[in-house]
Amino acid sequence: MQQLPPSEYIFPDPLEVDPEGEGLICIGADLSPSTLFEAYSHGLFPWFSTGEPICWWCPEPRCIIRPQDYQPSKTLIRSMKKQDYRITINQAFERVIRACSLPRSYADDTWISEDIIDGYCAMFDAGYGYSVEVWDQTRLVGGLYGVSIGHGCFGESMFSTETDVSKMAFYTLMLIGRENKLPWIDCQLVNDHLLSLGACTLSRQTYLKSLQDVVNQPAIDWKMYQDGVFSSKTIAQNARLTE
Repeated sequence: MQQLPPSEYIFPDPLEVDPEGEGLICIGADLSPSTLFEAYSHGLFPWFSTGEPICWWCPEPRCIIRPQDYQPSKTLIRSMKKQDYRITINQAFERVIRACSLPRSYADDTWISEDIIDGYCAMFDAGYGYSVEVWDQTRLVGGLYGVSIGHGCFGESMFSTETDVSKMAFYTLMLIGRENKLPWIDCQLVNDHLLSLGACTLSRQTYLKSLQDVVNQPAIDWKMYQDGVFSSKTIAQNARLTE
């Protein structure tokens, strides 16, 4: 993990500049690792379309999921036992983010631009990103990626090309959260899919107060996972990654 230089930018307090909770906090800056580190450490994340200036958000309320409370569905467990996919950690970050950037069936465009890909890949290279990959033999069929600062785990996006594989990646992330005693994993914006997986909301003020303690905790040791190859069948049977 690299020691990043101080950010050139200071982000404003969301509670002061956006008391109505509309979510948009500021516009501008860049997507360097130092800037992303500064933003996430203060509860902000970038979200903008190609051709637009960088917009930084801190929504009210905040969507989170508590790993200790997550319960995989019986359907997912059956699927994991039946298919026996391979699951890896941090072995194909750029492939995952590029797969997440592809248009979906319900939308023609994507917010994951080349600038976003470059910025988050640099963040990963500096030791502040993570990915979970799901493989059918040697074919990448699903996964997710995000940012990791201290004990803060911030989810960004996921993808799947086969049934339930993004949920398998999500379950794996929940197990990492449990094993590291993370109080929550940030899901940013509320949507029905996340709520169906067990997500809930916090007020922005509560989230920001918790965040300052979380990001100053010791960093998650991703190395204990990234050299392994996990079986979806074994995960479904044992509900753990580490012994």
